[in-house]
Amino acid sequence: MQTAEAAYRPNLLLHALLFVLTFFSIAWTCAAFAYDPVVLERIAASSGFLEAQLHHIVLGLPYAILLSLFFLAHEFGHYFAARAHGVVATLPYFVPMPLLGFGTFGAFMRMRSPIESRRVLFDIGVAGPLAGFIVALAYLIIGTIAFPGIEAIRLIHPEYGGIGSLPTWGIHFGGFLLLDIVAAVFTTHGSIAPPSNELYHFPLLAIGWVGMLVTSLNLLPFGQLDGGHITYAMFGGRQKVLGRWAARLMLIAGLGFVASLLLDATRTASPDPVYTFLRGVFGPPLEWIDRNASWWFKGSPMWLVWSLIVRLVVGVAHPPIPDETPLNRGRMVLGWIAIAILVLTFSYSAIYEVARTS
Repeated sequence: MQTAEAAYRPNLLLHALLFVLTFFSIAWTCAAFAYDPVVLERIAASSGFLEAQLHHIVLGLPYAILLSLFFLAHEFGHYFAARAHGVVATLPYFVPMPLLGFGTFGAFMRMRSPIESRRVLFDIGVAGPLAGFIVALAYLIIGTIAFPGIEAIRLIHPEYGGIGSLPTWGIHFGGFLLLDIVAAVFTTHGSIAPPSNELYHFPLLAIGWVGMLVTSLNLLPFGQLDGGHITYAMFGGRQKVLGRWAARLMLIAGLGFVASLLLDATRTASPDPVYTFLRGVFGPPLEWIDRNASWWFKGSPMWLVWSLIVRLVVGVAHPPIPDETPLNRGRMVLGWIAIAILVLTFSYSAIYEVARTS
């Protein structure tokens, strides 16, 4: 009878093809996101179609290189931990997602042989997020130290020339505790911290932020996510309780975004009966929340999407493991470090847009 390792033969061509497609998908999508459309239109107008697309991809190469390295660190953290324990794992499958988000839905790998103990489950589960976190943290620190300052932003946005301070409209990368700490420690004297609505112009900062977002999502304590593996290995069946509470909180955060839309509707000065009904029923409680807990409205719609993914795909509870021997003290400490990383990198608002008012 063949062992799982003997039976598994990686399709190297498929893995390579998915990686290349994802790499160029990231490059093209990030260039479209980070550069002024006028610049891209000028490139297209001054050259042929193929030359314009090539130039477009070249602009996005720094983003593609940095994000690919982050995902490689994360996935091969899992891979080498699995190999160290004799667990057969596939090479990473990269998932291209052209024109959406950052051009990829990330990467994943599959275990081809069972994980028999909480110790092995923990080691494999924690290795990926820790490896990716180290890479993303390096990006943020180097990007903050190397941030060229306000004049570089004015060069990118000539239309800001007549504005005294930088505008706050546009696409914002939501804050999180670790981002504030990095900005406080590594912003050089006399300079400013990188504005959250300008991060996407700077590859190290943008991809460092994305890496932290991906790390925090993976560390959520749900079913087959890394956080589910880690918390099950640490707490056994109590992981299910953590997962249920996290799912409820995630849903509440997502509903905050829906409530913000409803609040805007109640403030619409329209005689339409629908708006009149909304003002009468929802206006007073939403205005009270806006005065006393306005942070709720800043929740991201992403949390609603993740609520569906958790319910329909990932699951809340982790399946049982044959060997339920508790972790040793060293692994428990490392597990609490992983939980601390989740707290430090969690972004309630994720990516959001502030409309220009004038």
